[in-house]
Order: sequence, then C-alpha cells, then structure tokens
Amino acid sequence: MATTTQNQTKRAVFELRRRIMNGELTGGTRLYEVALAEELDISRTPVREAMSRLAEEGLLERASGRGFMVRSFAYNDVVDAIELRGVLEGTAARLAAERGWEEARMSAVQETLAQLEKSVGSQPENVDFESYYEFNARFHDELGMLCSSEVVQRELDRAKSLPFASPSAFLPDQRALRDFHLSLIVAQSQHRGLVEAILARQGARAEAIAREHAMIARRNLEYILRDAAGAKPASLALLVE
Repeated sequence: MATTTQNQTKRAVFELRRRIMNGELTGGTRLYEVALAEELDISRTPVREAMSRLAEEGLLERASGRGFMVRSFAYNDVVDAIELRGVLEGTAARLAAERGWEEARMSAVQETLAQLEKSVGSQPENVDFESYYEFNARFHDELGMLCSSEVVQRELDRAKSLPFASPSAFLPDQRALRDFHLSLIVAQSQHRGLVEAILARQGARAEAIAREHAMIARRNLEYILRDAAGAKPASLALLVE
C-alpha cells in the first residue's frame, strides 16, 4: 500500500514533468525545493525525490551548489533520443519474432493496428487525429511488451520518457494534416510490416523496420522546425541552437 510520501512524490513527478513538457518551465530554470513544496502543498522530501527522478529521466540536471535546473537540449540530443527509441523497439521486435509471443498480447497489437487503420483514412480530411494519437501510443506500448522481457520493457520505458523520444512527440495537429498525411500512410505501412515480420518470425526484418520507423519522428521534427506554420509543441522551448 502506497504511503503518503510515495503518493506525494508521484504527484510531484507528474506535475513537474507536465510543466516542463508544456513549456511552463523552460530550459535553464532553477527549481527551489522549499518554494515548490509550498506551491504543491506537500513536504520537501517528496519534492526532492521527484526532482531526483526527473534528473534520472533527463529532464533536470543538478545545479551548481545545490538543487536542480531544467535541462536544455541541443538538436543532436533530440535526434539521439529518437535513435535510442528505435534501437530498443527494434530489439523488442526482434526478440518477439525470435522467441515467440503470448497470443493475448499479439491479439491486442493486431486490434490496435486495426484501429490505427481506421484513424488514418484515405484522404487528409478523413484522418481522426485524436484517435490516431491514442492508438499510435498504445501500439508502441504493446509492441514493447510483446517480447515479454522485463529488461527491454524497462529500458524502453526509460527511453520513451526522455524529452522528444515518445512515438507521438512530433505528430501533427489538425492544421498540418495535409502535409503530414503521407508520413502517416508510410508509418501505418511500417506498423503493418512490423507485425507481419514478427508473425513470420523474421527477426532481422522486424528490427530493421522498427529502426526505420523511428526516423519518421526525426523527419517530422525537421518539418516542424523548418516549415510548419502555427504553434509548435511547447516542449520545443527546451531546444537550444
């Protein structure tokens, strides 16, 4: 049973992560334990533990002297985070193909894949973006669990918690769907290819598709930074030249 301190720590982790990823706390912001404890109406120990956990995730870094500050990220940091996720998802896909899978988990993956098909549609105006966002995240979570490796799952969860490494970090919003529709079609083709390769026990092929699939996030990032009109993801406030 979770203690009060554990519950407060979880709440502090969630709230601080939300503020950072929403751009409310920008790169270089110094975080003060006492002030945050008062603001969140919790004791200092959970705040200290929450900041330590977010430092492990890569969102914070220890400041000179004492305390923490919000990290800033270079473009190459973002690319590396995306690459790392691709490597780990590729490993998960290869292991699932080579070792086999639980039928219930494979059924869940296939059902999510079918929901993604419905979400994409044949034309940009037919895309159900909210559903695609939800089912895309679910597909990647279920893919990571398919190999039944706690080690791979743990490291994949860590990688996806890094800024910008989430599979849905750079999905378009409604204003850019026409520009992004082709990339969604390609992504869905890769989703199907991944499942087909795992079912055929083609480990090397499954791994290669997963790694290539992660590169869509990189291309979407490049588009957002270079061409996309309108608001950009708030988390890009953490990005520095």
